[in-house]
Amino acid sequence: MAQHYIRVPFEDGVELELRAGDQVFLTGTIFTARDAAHKRMVEQLEKGEALPIDLTNQAIYYVGPTPAKPGAVIGSAGPTTSSRMDKYTPRLLQEGLKGMIGKGYRSKKVIDSIAENNAVYFAAIGGSGALLAQKIKSSELIAYEDLGTEAIRKIEVENFPCIVVNDHKGGDWYKESQANFKQS
Repeated sequence: MAQHYIRVPFEDGVELELRAGDQVFLTGTIFTARDAAHKRMVEQLEKGEALPIDLTNQAIYYVGPTPAKPGAVIGSAGPTTSSRMDKYTPRLLQEGLKGMIGKGYRSKKVIDSIAENNAVYFAAIGGSGALLAQKIKSSELIAYEDLGTEAIRKIEVENFPCIVVNDHKGGDWYKESQANFKQS
């Protein structure tokens, strides 16, 4: 397992260097979106409409942040369960999405689509939303304001910590970790 410091959006090919279990610190621009925003984006694509954001080489953080306290950039910003986005993810990967950040397992269809599209799925530590929020330096509402906390936001992060769960070669950190545990 290696440690990487990566700028987002991803430079071409950087996701190809990542392997399941690698520790990654992301710095730059990512977008937030949960299931309601994913549904709306896929519906727009099906209608032939442009998305409100360019997904090329981009990462989406599956989060619905709480309201910011006075003087804070954002409220608690812990990851949500990624499987809620699974039925929309392959289509967004086809649009150039390269990274997703959440928690929990992904479906076989998503794992296969990650490999087909040379993408990566990261886990952020659930239950640590207040700590993760400290890595978010700015937050701007971009689209779907009517969705409230599920609206799309553009956030700037600095050394945002996550772990590669699924890589473009089919590696699965969850399965590998379980197998290693059973052997010990």
